Amino acid sequence: MRVPVATAATHELMIMRLALNFDAPGIVQLLRENAPELEIVHSSAPSAVLQDVEVLLTPAAGASNLSELLAACPRLKWIHVLGTGVDDFPLELVGDQRVTCSRGATASPIAEWVMAMILCFEKKLPDSWIVEPPQSWYVANLGGLEGKTLGLLGFGAIGQAVARRALAFDMRVLAKVRQHRESPVEGVEFVESLEQLLPQVDHLVLALPATAENRGLIGAAQLQQTKPGIHLINVARAALLDQASLLPFLDSGHVAAASLDVVEPEPLPAGHWLYGHPRVHLSPHISWSSVGIVSRMLGVFLKNVRAYRVGAPLEGLVNRSAGY
Repeated sequence: MRVPVATAATHELMIMRLALNFDAPGIVQLLRENAPELEIVHSSAPSAVLQDVEVLLTPAAGASNLSELLAACPRLKWIHVLGTGVDDFPLELVGDQRVTCSRGATASPIAEWVMAMILCFEKKLPDSWIVEPPQSWYVANLGGLEGKTLGLLGFGAIGQAVARRALAFDMRVLAKVRQHRESPVEGVEFVESLEQLLPQVDHLVLALPATAENRGLIGAAQLQQTKPGIHLINVARAALLDQASLLPFLDSGHVAAASLDVVEPEPLPAGHWLYGHPRVHLSPHISWSSVGIVSRMLGVFLKNVRAYRVGAPLEGLVNRSAGY
């Protein structure tokens, strides 16, 4: 249901009823401050209220009530997933509904995390720090980024953010893309196959969406094609990497280090080999974290609210057939 509401800018907005599919008072406050045209109700509201819902804001995970919610919202026009990916979201249930997500909102912090891992690897941090007098001062065997080759699997918002930062360090940047096109980031070289990419790179970053096609994309056969001493970084989804195949390559040192922010399963159970392997740098799926990150993810939705209201194209549209 839409009704006009007068605003301080003396123009009329159309009130849209939004169903919020989670409990988050802070997000409700941000929505009320930034989108007064939204009438916010909870997804558990009575059916008489939900029947006029036009927009649904939901997390990717925890949408187990989606079938019931869609049935209760016959006038629903648009679903926004408050996350940067939809691999945990039941797309098969939404039919022809428009679905968007906050794609790209976490690209900057994730790219910074990737560069931090690369720098730690090359500069041997924290191992090169000292807490007592060393055997010798002024002597080290540290690496550098200048002249090294970075390989990117995935060249969306995250891949492009990583590329820009790597180029500033005078790295060579290669990206594997599905179809050849002009690179949106000057200085990045596109390749069309893993066979072209893998033998050339010193640091390999997985930054592409998890789809059925991409599951197990990097396994034993692909790792065998990489340079000895490669540094593998996964900030996308654990399903892209065959963890069991990775172990012997870590044990032999062929993969010198694996910086993993995503693993399978999550949470990883106590005693798992990934916790204790000396060549694994493990973090608990936090590469996205940054000051104000919730506001940044919500900002994509708010921008889309303004676009939706005037009939403009929405950002972050999900391709249901492709799965992202």
